[in-house]
Amino acid sequence: MIAIIDYGMGNLHSIHNALKKVGGDPVIISDSTKLSGADAVVIPGVGSFGDCMTNLAPFRDKLFEVINSGIPMLGICIGMHVLFDHGEESDCAGFGLIAGDVIRLPQGVKIPQMGWNELWIRQDSDLLSGINNGDFFYFVHSYYCIPEDDSTITASTDYGVDLAAVVEKDNIHAVQFHPEKSSSKGLIILNNFVEMVRC
Repeated sequence: MIAIIDYGMGNLHSIHNALKKVGGDPVIISDSTKLSGADAVVIPGVGSFGDCMTNLAPFRDKLFEVINSGIPMLGICIGMHVLFDHGEESDCAGFGLIAGDVIRLPQGVKIPQMGWNELWIRQDSDLLSGINNGDFFYFVHSYYCIPEDDSTITASTDYGVDLAAVVEKDNIHAVQFHPEKSSSKGLIILNNFVEMVRC
């Protein structure tokens, strides 16, 4: 069972349907106790950093427990941001699972970034199996992550700055774009995640 956390924000049904389409067993949960027994966890996107952290607070202890147990976790967009130490938006602490900060996109670009952008792969990753340099994915965001350790960046994209588009650390996987809205390429990534869950 892939637990999709319902914290009052996010594209719950889009990611649920996409995971189901690629053969996953997604379940939307709004109670932290339902994380027990999950084979994987997804924190979906959409929302402001501060509001997300407030709404995710009831899940914190159980979320850390399941992540520490080694099961795969996927963060999408703001679900990626909250994994970091601090968000400039709302000047708010994140979960601190990945060292680094989340800051506003630079001046001189349209904010939010909303549309398709190319992915540039930095290192091999099971999550990106079947994805090629230059493949397009759908982004919607005003802030981006700056990991302290560049080795956690699996792929990047260019939007006024070279920014982390995919970060991974052990069993934690996160993407800045929305795979559930990224057509066939997004489904490849979600299928890869489902395959990780099955291993």
